[in-house]
Amino acid sequence: MRIGITCEASTGGSGILATELGMELGKRGHEVHFVTTETPVRLSRFQENVFTHSVDMITYPLFRIPPYTLALASKISEVAEEFDIEVWHAHYAVPNAVAAQLGRDMLPEEKRFSLVTTLHGTDITLVGSHPSFYRTTRYGMESSNAVTAVSRWLSEETEREFGLTRPVQTIYNFIDPERFKPRPVNRAALVRDDEKIIMHISNFRPVKRVTDVIRAFRKMLEQVNARLLMLGDGPERIGAMGVARQLGIADRITCLGNVEHVEELLPAADLIFQPSEHESFGLVPLEAMACEVPVLVTASGGIVEVVEHGVTGFLCEVGDTDAMARYGVEILNNPELARAMGKRGRTHAIDKFSPDRIVGEYEALYAGLIEKRRELAGCGSA
Repeated sequence: MRIGITCEASTGGSGILATELGMELGKRGHEVHFVTTETPVRLSRFQENVFTHSVDMITYPLFRIPPYTLALASKISEVAEEFDIEVWHAHYAVPNAVAAQLGRDMLPEEKRFSLVTTLHGTDITLVGSHPSFYRTTRYGMESSNAVTAVSRWLSEETEREFGLTRPVQTIYNFIDPERFKPRPVNRAALVRDDEKIIMHISNFRPVKRVTDVIRAFRKMLEQVNARLLMLGDGPERIGAMGVARQLGIADRITCLGNVEHVEELLPAADLIFQPSEHESFGLVPLEAMACEVPVLVTASGGIVEVVEHGVTGFLCEVGDTDAMARYGVEILNNPELARAMGKRGRTHAIDKFSPDRIVGEYEALYAGLIEKRRELAGCGSA
């Protein structure tokens, strides 16, 4: 199959999933073309059957804001025509699915691809539900030949919020178990010998509730000697560190910034802590589980479809920092429990979220759309 992909070229979950999906499809012999503003982070190395195309932007005094969506649509149309793309996969309804729809409309009828839109969360819960984008978001989904979401929770939220004329199919995210696995890490470069490692990884947006990380960590320190490693960056990091200084624990926190190869640090953690307002899926906890690291998350959104309470980690209510601290201490002070949770977490991650299983679902979706289009074309020629 010849597949086009548009995604955000960032370290966020949507960009990572889209990139990993494209790479897996390339390994399976499909021809994959990415159209993005820049090369996605995990596509820094050449891979057979995978190609990248950059969107050309112009600066012109007439435009107060460069018309990115129009430039994206033009590039999608250009690539689709040149390489005879059969399926275009847009990650995010706005602007990617809308741009792909516009790009498809620019093509001759016989060159038009089938459009798949995958929803990752904020495109529905934040951007799509805003009055400024609601109609555009709904149009992008209704114009798609298929719409998928990364959890049942997000599928149901989307159907409820937008009243779509067709159901949203759930296809989970996946991890590469050979990339995310237990491995030796030089802990001495990160912490002292007597310190446990609590790790938080995010883009530090308000929905991640980073100050809850700080407040719960302060309570954990009353019963365990630990250091908090914070990976990533974003608007809430400075405020969270301000809270840490107020609580007198800033010296127990290390901010590592954006880390491209997070799989090289994850196995060092004794606990992954993600107390988000909600997670549409929870890619970081899944990657941690694959590395045999116990996780502590909030029971809100699609994360409950990933983490099994008391089995692979613990689930808490949003904002309940007392419970978070209690569960965190239970894991950190009980190595036998932590090891058992870690082992079960990796088994669960491989059984339910392997590339073979998830990528196979996407392949079946693509193949069905291609076959349907061929049947329609055959009826039209008859």
